Amino acid sequence: MSKNAKIAAGGVAAGLILWIWLPWWAALLIVLGVPAAAYLTLDPSQRRRLRRVTRKELGR
Repeated sequence: MSKNAKIAAGGVAAGLILWIWLPWWAALLIVLGVPAAAYLTLDPSQRRRLRRVTRKELGR
């Protein structure tokens, strides 16, 4: 199993656990809030680079 597949499987498992333990709106806030917070912590040059890079190149 590749590294990306392991990360995806872990994310799905964590999402299912959150869905069972928390109300749906709290799980949704976490699922949407964590990537948004991570994006906002980048400085402007990193954000530009991230927007410029295609999805295929993100794993390099």
